[in-house]
Amino acid sequence: MFDEPFATGRSFIHRIDPRHRIVIAVVYSFVVALTDRFAPLTGALIVSLALAALARLRPAAVWRRLKVVFGFLALIWIVLPLTTGTPFLARIGPMGISTAGVLLAARISLKTTAILIEFTALVATMPLATLGHALGQIKMPEKLVYLVLMTYRYIHLLENEYQRTVRAIRLRGFLPGTNMHTYKTYAYLIGMLFVRSVARAERIEWAMRCRGFRGRFYHLVDFVPTPATWIFSAMMGIIIFWIAILEWGPHLW
Repeated sequence: MFDEPFATGRSFIHRIDPRHRIVIAVVYSFVVALTDRFAPLTGALIVSLALAALARLRPAAVWRRLKVVFGFLALIWIVLPLTTGTPFLARIGPMGISTAGVLLAARISLKTTAILIEFTALVATMPLATLGHALGQIKMPEKLVYLVLMTYRYIHLLENEYQRTVRAIRLRGFLPGTNMHTYKTYAYLIGMLFVRSVARAERIEWAMRCRGFRGRFYHLVDFVPTPATWIFSAMMGIIIFWIAILEWGPHLW
């Protein structure tokens, strides 16, 4: 159910402590999201590409993820230049291409691409189970950690229940169409999926309690930061500070 094409590897990024990677990814994304100047945004995109190179990500696999977002960005490039207002960069018949709209679309594109590539390099390169345990060790709410781990472990069961129900209605001759019967059938399908999911969740809870579960997942391996982790974290801290200075520095002096 979960596709983890980048989780296995022997790159430099894969050897960095997952806790440090999560914190760096969040802080970096927060700073880039608040940035508006093109110089720091371009620098952030270059840094993200460098992280992808350090993680040895396959360009084709990264592109498959990016092209979904680029479809949304293409819509932004169509709408914003035509709706933002004067002054106009050019005119196409009665419509004008707004300079402010083009600049805004460019900023959104740079931010989105930089953050997505950076998250792919730092977070997608760890298994989801490792992500959950790392969140627990950086003192994130326990319920959030449980939700991540249990979703990862049992989401495929929900998919199996859905596939079983779909096969059942197809064997009974169901053919979807734009009519009330189809809408009712899909409503029943969703309702039965919820009912069966709740029943399966209760059975899973009973099984876990029978095995001694007391509301806590114990870590078999504690993450220990290596010297390379500390050096990488320091370098990323300097880069994040540099991006912030490029953005807000002129207003501070």
